[in-house]
Amino acid sequence: MTPTSPRRLAYAAWIIVCVVWGTTYLGIRIALESIPPALIGGIRYTAAGVVLIAWLRLRGERVPSLDVWWRLAVVAILLIVIGNGFVIWAEQWVPSGVSAVVVATAPFWMSTFEAIAPAGERFHTWTIVGLCVGFAGIVLLVWPDLWHNGEGHQFVGGIVALQLACVGWAAGSVYSKRYVPAQRPIGASAVQMLIGGVAMLVIASVRGEWSQLILTPRTATAELYLIVFGSLIGYSSYLYALEHLPVSTVSLYAYANPIIAVILGAVVAGEPFGARVIAASTMVFTGIATVRWRSRRVLHDPPTADQSHEEQHDRDDQQHPDEVP
Repeated sequence: MTPTSPRRLAYAAWIIVCVVWGTTYLGIRIALESIPPALIGGIRYTAAGVVLIAWLRLRGERVPSLDVWWRLAVVAILLIVIGNGFVIWAEQWVPSGVSAVVVATAPFWMSTFEAIAPAGERFHTWTIVGLCVGFAGIVLLVWPDLWHNGEGHQFVGGIVALQLACVGWAAGSVYSKRYVPAQRPIGASAVQMLIGGVAMLVIASVRGEWSQLILTPRTATAELYLIVFGSLIGYSSYLYALEHLPVSTVSLYAYANPIIAVILGAVVAGEPFGARVIAASTMVFTGIATVRWRSRRVLHDPPTADQSHEEQHDRDDQQHPDEVP
């Protein structure tokens, strides 16, 4: 395996996250038709965690040692319970496509947390320009829905919950990248999903959601899709990408997700796909391209007194060797 292989695989994992997580918003919306919100996340992540840990055991591979479980628990609470839990809760009142659009503000939170962390990734002019262009596209995409539904207090509460989800996801991502010792991505995701899933089952029990649970073929299929694609495949891919790529790059999945959600809505739900959507999509991808162009420039800039990005990446590789499952 060549030295660049883990990084190339990380970009492939990032693409999987962009596509798969763009479809899970609709899956959550369908599951909510008969499954209470905390149970959706609790069943989803507990099942995925158990399956991954069993798979690792059958292969004779190691699960993260107990001495790092508390750090993984912090990440699980931030990413799964807060990050995903608030998204599920919000989708009771906020349409799935609009939810995906609002969650696209995550790169701002992630970049902010990373910038204020010790020796974090610094803001660059073109990075800011790219994020602003992409966010402008998101605003263009969501504005009519916000204007139409903005008077409903439940809708507004859902929008606030989605922002809290972004904060939790951003904090968890930065904490995972900077403070969790290097782990095999599948093992780390298995432990995090198990902890996060059990925590959400506890919340569901406290809320009395078990008595409200009704499974229909439609909602059961949606929950199964969330388990297999949203968690087993998507979450593991996200952690792998986060391990090998800059936070600012990984966070751009939140820009692609709304585009997938809009396209899926047009195909499945018959939602319009007009000039506004095309213009917004163009702006979003322009923002992504701008930030990616800036990241490539930083990677290839000559070393400075503060040490180049590439040298820093090499040093991190020596301290935390790549382990590809």
